[in-house]
Amino acid sequence: CARMGSRDGAEPLSIYSRWYLYAIHGYFCEVMFTAAWEFVVNRNWKFPGVTSVWALFIYGTSILVMEKMYLLLRGRCPLLLRCLLYTLWTYAWEFSTGWLLRQFNACPWDYSPFDYDFMGLVTLEYALPWFCASFLVERVIVRNTLRLRYEGAGEGG
Repeated sequence: CARMGSRDGAEPLSIYSRWYLYAIHGYFCEVMFTAAWEFVVNRNWKFPGVTSVWALFIYGTSILVMEKMYLLLRGRCPLLLRCLLYTLWTYAWEFSTGWLLRQFNACPWDYSPFDYDFMGLVTLEYALPWFCASFLVERVIVRNTLRLRYEGAGEGG
């Protein structure tokens, strides 16, 4: 009889399951960030958080790439350097996906009101938040997601 909580025979989550978790995480964080931003800037106590359905693909794919970077770099370079690389990746991915979506008039963000934006698709004002987010993604999201296991159906079920 297998013990409850045992990892015997448990399989790591598939790439699709991990992508899904990363997508939902990013989507949730985007909604919470925009709600907090709306409160800080406009003192809106309704906390209206917004995002686009494109955020699911953007965050899911980006964090999956960060997972691969983590697995390749974790024993080779220090944490702060990894976070810098994640931040650079985030800027490249945000610019690329924004540029592509803009071709279809579907880009949900516009940073052109910011002082240090580039083509309205990225802004240096978000460098510190992206750096901090990359730290949390590695230390909390990716590391814990990689520990998750799927045990499948139990006996008789």
